[in-house]
Amino acid sequence: MFNKKKKRMNAKSMARSLVVETNPKSVIAEQFRTIRTNINFSMPDQELKTLLVTSAEPSEGKSTTAANIAGVFAQGGKRVIMIDADMRKPTAHYTFHLINSFGLSSLLTKQCTLDEAIKKTDVEGLDVIPSGAIPPNPAELLASNRMDAIVEELSQKYDLIVFDTPPILSVADAQIIANKCDATILVINSGGTDKTNVLKAKESLEVSKANIIGVVMNNFTLDKDHYYYQYYGNAE
Repeated sequence: MFNKKKKRMNAKSMARSLVVETNPKSVIAEQFRTIRTNINFSMPDQELKTLLVTSAEPSEGKSTTAANIAGVFAQGGKRVIMIDADMRKPTAHYTFHLINSFGLSSLLTKQCTLDEAIKKTDVEGLDVIPSGAIPPNPAELLASNRMDAIVEELSQKYDLIVFDTPPILSVADAQIIANKCDATILVINSGGTDKTNVLKAKESLEVSKANIIGVVMNNFTLDKDHYYYQYYGNAE
């Protein structure tokens, strides 16, 4: 009984806040809509089909950012699928309350079909492919031709594919996917991420020929005198 309680608490702590769905009038949700606008403006002459979200270090908020960006694009009328490509420490199935029996690792090892791996969410227009079982060789699976084929097939069904990947300085997974994506966003924990590591992350993405379209400053404290509060107040 003790172990079950501990497991439930762990699942709750692993779930990320989908604020654009639970509190759409909040300041934070509005900031995610601003990020959506900036992403659209960043590539005026090129169609954005694949977007990678990563960070330099763990616990910077990349999974929360990826889930909310996927959510706001779906709320904007796009058909969106988010792929939990962090097959080392996955969280998407907690965030969206999904069963993780089949997912990306199952697809890449041909243990299930694409339809079996795709899960519906409570956000209209947003589907998710969870990580699946944690495999022994995530980098090799992500670099496979099978991965390219899956992305190609999903591109025919969805307007946007959002990838949540491990931190780029920890393992090679994010670099592999960045090379396949139209655009990459780097999440930085404001006041927490070491500047040297930010520069290393940028260099690693550039080596993989990633198209870095912007940085999201997470955990930034907005001053109460900021113009947003003066004009809109706190709508939370």
